[in-house]
Amino acid sequence: MTTQSPKKGATGGGTAQERPHLLARTLDGIERVGNKIPDPFVLFLILFAVVAVLSTIMSLGGATVEVPGSEDGAQPVRSFFSAEGVTWLTTSLVTNFVSFPPLGVVLTVLLGVGVAERTGLLTALVRRAFGGAPRWLLPYVASFVAVSGSIMSDAAMVVIPPLAAMVFKAAGRHPVAGLLGAYAAATAAFSCSPFITSTDALLSGITNAAAGPVGLGTHVSPVSNYFITLTIALILSFAAGLMIDRVLEPSLVRRGITRDKVRVEVGTEEAEAKAMDPNLTDVERRGLRWAGAALLLTVAGVLVLCLPPGAPMRNADGAFLPESPLLSSVVFIVLMVLLLPGVTYGVVTGSIRKGSDLALVMGQTVKEMSPFIVLAFVMAQFLALFNWTNLSSWIAIQGAEGLEATGFTGFGAILCFILLAFLVNLFIISGSAMWALLAAVFVPMFALLGYEPGFVQAAFRIGDSTSNVLSPLSPYLVIMLGFLRAYEPKAGIGTVIARCLPFTIVFTVLWIGVLAVFYFGGIPIGPGMNARL
Repeated sequence: MTTQSPKKGATGGGTAQERPHLLARTLDGIERVGNKIPDPFVLFLILFAVVAVLSTIMSLGGATVEVPGSEDGAQPVRSFFSAEGVTWLTTSLVTNFVSFPPLGVVLTVLLGVGVAERTGLLTALVRRAFGGAPRWLLPYVASFVAVSGSIMSDAAMVVIPPLAAMVFKAAGRHPVAGLLGAYAAATAAFSCSPFITSTDALLSGITNAAAGPVGLGTHVSPVSNYFITLTIALILSFAAGLMIDRVLEPSLVRRGITRDKVRVEVGTEEAEAKAMDPNLTDVERRGLRWAGAALLLTVAGVLVLCLPPGAPMRNADGAFLPESPLLSSVVFIVLMVLLLPGVTYGVVTGSIRKGSDLALVMGQTVKEMSPFIVLAFVMAQFLALFNWTNLSSWIAIQGAEGLEATGFTGFGAILCFILLAFLVNLFIISGSAMWALLAAVFVPMFALLGYEPGFVQAAFRIGDSTSNVLSPLSPYLVIMLGFLRAYEPKAGIGTVIARCLPFTIVFTVLWIGVLAVFYFGGIPIGPGMNARL
């Protein structure tokens, strides 16, 4: 890239430089602040130290906390820097880690996701969805696949957009519209899906851990937000498709953005085309048919365990709500729904030839999750200390009393919480780290105000998802910029964000609107989960 020398003023002394526009200045500011925030692992170590020091100070000051409705009476704030605190840490360190709710649940679900992804099943499904779509329907198919792609975790943001670009171009539509539209849908709607994903398992585990100190609210399971996430997934898929078709693509045409790549890396075009080809081979199609049969058998097995009177998946009353073996078996069911079709597809296509291949695939999946395991260790210690010292209860009660004193306890308080999550997400790109941080304070605080922990989690998902595309700290933004520069060599991060910003605005408004409908309509947001206690 070339740079121009600053122009000399007429008097010969000053220099005149073009002032960056507001969007560029805002992005630069976000990047500067975000780069100063420690890595999530270090961040939670710092927070652990802060809680340790603060608990000691408050304990010396005689601070106490009494949870409304509790029979235990006033409890002191415990000091970490005491004989009791040191003993607590040394004896419970391992227990804090292995009993951290998201750990086992997330790893179990991801074993299934890893098999389905590494055998090629998920990629084949995505390619099949694109390959069978007519030209006029492509924006809506791309949006639905991108919104649903969170089942592939972060891989969705790397795999789906370039495939959408290829399919758009093959159909005579603008490839950049497919690229950016799919990226915007995949990132700005990351936390909603018509399927149960590892994100559901991760968030629900953190929510339950945070809700423990006050002992209020219904247990949050991976399906506790399913009614609202399914609803918004369908709405946002249509909205994103409409925006690609009516806003993004016409804008690209007006600007004269080329439909052909102007920069192609040597040897990569053919490899990308082969990897992203929407036309499946005979073996892949046969694999999908057998995987579909395995899925049907799995679903049939679950129905046999649920539908007959007295079925083992029913509770003692013969129902499924508010609790039942069925709801407690969600993780197992999700694992089977991913694992059995994935293994079947792998056997048919040859990606799994013997039992050791399956073990290898699962092992590789766990290996890729090692950063999460390390982060989970320190998050578990932070949350355990926060709860053990009673600081979480003290802050929640003080916050709830403050909101009640001002009368700010209705849906407006939820909107402010969504805005907070939206802004924090610009700087902390790890959703699990951010939720662990916010949930520790806001889940018990809102529970004391009468809100279900599962509803607070649903509100968090709005801010966590919709601002993803705006964060210049996201590594996927850089990857997407690389894809875009193949068509527009002069494009920058601001180009990607500016074109995806309308998606964020529309998604935020729609998602809040859906949340309001569920809230004011008294509609359960998931099986056995309402907005209010």
